[in-house]
Amino acid sequence: MNTNTTLSAPTLDIGIGGMTCASCVARVEKALKKVPGVQDASVNLATESARVVYLPDAQMEARLRRAVRDAGYEPRTPAQGEATLAASPWAGFGPVALGLLLCAPLVLPMVGDLFGWHWMLPAWLQFALATPVQFILGARFYKAGWHAARALTGNMDLLVAIGTTAGWALSVWLWLSAAPGTMPHLYFEASAVVVTLVLLGKWLEARAKRQATAAIRALQALRPEVAHLIAPDGVAAATGRPEQGTTTDVPVAEVLVGDRIVVLPGERFPVDGTLLQGRTQVDESMLTGEPLPVAKDADSRLTGGSINGEGRVVMRVDAVGGETVLAHIIRLVEDAQAAKAPIQRLVDQVSSVFVPVVLALALLTLLGWLWAGAPFEAAVIDAVAVLVIACPCALGLATPAAIMAGTGVAAKHGILIKDAQALELAHKVDVVAFDKTGTLTVGRPRLTELAVAEGTMEAALLAAAASLQSGSEHPLARAVVAAAQARGMAIEAPDDVRAVPGRGSEGEVRGRSYRIGSLRWLEELGVDLGALAARAAALQAQGATVSAMAEKISERYVLRALMAFGDEPKPGARQALALLRARGIRTVMISGDNRGAAHAMGARLGLAPGDVMAEVLPGDKAARVLELKQGGHGRDAGPPQGEASPLGGQRRTRSGKRGGHVVAMVGDGVNDAPALAAADVGLAMGNGTDVAMHAAGITLMRGDVALVAAAFDISDRTVAKIRQNLFWAFAYNAAGIPLAAFGYLNPMLAGAAMALSSVSVISNALLLKRWMPRAVDGAASPPATPAARPV
Repeated sequence: MNTNTTLSAPTLDIGIGGMTCASCVARVEKALKKVPGVQDASVNLATESARVVYLPDAQMEARLRRAVRDAGYEPRTPAQGEATLAASPWAGFGPVALGLLLCAPLVLPMVGDLFGWHWMLPAWLQFALATPVQFILGARFYKAGWHAARALTGNMDLLVAIGTTAGWALSVWLWLSAAPGTMPHLYFEASAVVVTLVLLGKWLEARAKRQATAAIRALQALRPEVAHLIAPDGVAAATGRPEQGTTTDVPVAEVLVGDRIVVLPGERFPVDGTLLQGRTQVDESMLTGEPLPVAKDADSRLTGGSINGEGRVVMRVDAVGGETVLAHIIRLVEDAQAAKAPIQRLVDQVSSVFVPVVLALALLTLLGWLWAGAPFEAAVIDAVAVLVIACPCALGLATPAAIMAGTGVAAKHGILIKDAQALELAHKVDVVAFDKTGTLTVGRPRLTELAVAEGTMEAALLAAAASLQSGSEHPLARAVVAAAQARGMAIEAPDDVRAVPGRGSEGEVRGRSYRIGSLRWLEELGVDLGALAARAAALQAQGATVSAMAEKISERYVLRALMAFGDEPKPGARQALALLRARGIRTVMISGDNRGAAHAMGARLGLAPGDVMAEVLPGDKAARVLELKQGGHGRDAGPPQGEASPLGGQRRTRSGKRGGHVVAMVGDGVNDAPALAAADVGLAMGNGTDVAMHAAGITLMRGDVALVAAAFDISDRTVAKIRQNLFWAFAYNAAGIPLAAFGYLNPMLAGAAMALSSVSVISNALLLKRWMPRAVDGAASPPATPAARPV
């Protein structure tokens, strides 16, 4: 049982053994929700687990375990659940094999009839072969059926127990009531074969479930058990560098943040950390889906579970246990697979009345045939066929099996889907809004021009600007610092620095007060651009991002310099956006840049002018997303005068709605989090901040824009599998039950069809494991604008 604490209420994951169908799921959910303090409970048949949201209570785990047991099921620990999933492919086949062996002699006479050989086993031998199958191998059906009956509910086990017992009891009655010397037609083979086929179906189903959960086990297998820890006395006090050779092998569970460990060539990194010594190539394919090794040198970030290449390296531990990236990925995949999709609500409503309705139909079948004058034994056999062919288990597996397969294969290719609702909504998206810097662009802008006012020394001003920006993580601030460092300038610690979100920063350097930020901000503060106004307009027209720096003189700020920055589109970003548009999805870019820079970058990315929103403050991004959802363009994104809106009017969208749109937001920064939460589907780039990834429903583990289209594609395919599974599950029962009621199916064929229905649902879902994201040509983007040349 695993406990997770969230900002709202703690959650508990508990394994549950003995569930066989959708009716079992409904029964366990009902039992868990009755426990005092439980706010919500969601049970997943495919993972055989429940997720419970509850009010803090030290005894909640014990209460939930008791509720599961009282409902007639077995509460399991995480270790028991993992052992079940990791079991041998042939685990549990023993009872099935024994059942097949005992049923073979009962079925042989039926096979002989096909070739004209008419013979039958003695009644006592049929009884001896069928009874152990019925009451020993089939004991699980009686046990589970009894618990369901006591709770005044029904499940698949109850249907099988009643149906096969009726067939067995009818055979015993016909045998004992037959006249001496006569051999009546008995139905021992029907009851025994049905029990065996159902056991075979459940075994095949369990085997398929293990394949569906392979993604989680593959991720868990990435964690090494042992780390080569450098002993504390192996750290040189003078340099802080670890010495060679003083290592001890310790369990990874004993590694602490701040420890230094050695990773040899070919080994997996046991935890997250920073590279201190050595150079290497790292295979991160199992985490990000990126097939090419990534070069790492000093101060590079290392992720636990990735494979070290050719170099022996020393790393400092930054995160362990549940705080590592790998643990976060596993948690996201487990959450997605444990979640219940909105479409599952229909199944829950059907399953709550399914078994009582089937029992009523079986009774009506019996009475109907008797009223029509059919022999009693024939009427009983047809009623048994109705009980046996009804299959609530296929309904219960249809949705979770597809979600498990879809989220698992998506994680393999670097797409982490946080919840089932995001998965179900993503295929309806018809507008995607992208943040610009770091999402569509490389996110490493360079200072391309420094235009200073008359009488200002360029070198001194650049040093002051770099000092003021030295503590900022903003891409433009880092570009200023990098330019100063490239010239060998000394960077000093500033005083009284204050960041103004979406505008810039202010502070003191060597006793002088400065402000650095957007032209719009400084103009709002009354700073006159003066002689540099024309140059600012020219730089913006060339597509540069332009900032200004002003100094406080005699209680007013005076312009000292303009700074122009250039960034590059990510490789393949233009092609990835074109791929989205080919799917009928509108692509929009939201940027805080000036209009000239934003529209120049939009043109390089193939975006129409009406699809570029410029000068949008961080706090306004969410508002722009809401405007897009309502069918608008956003106040800065309207098409040029006289041009028709590409999405105007009340046309029907991919979601089937009129007017409004289903909007996805793609971002990577802290200031993108409100927009990600406001969108119908939020997608966070894995190279971004934890805040953004927390707000998003889908996380892309690498900064590849093509993964956005891939996420929508796997959503399309997964939802299609869910619908296929539900259609066939409903169609199977809708067709099978009438055929059995009208005498066209005997119990053996009904049992075989019922067993295969569950297996076919899971097998159909497992076809998703073949999915591969479409490759996007990473051709070079159009030539850079003149403003993109470095200083």
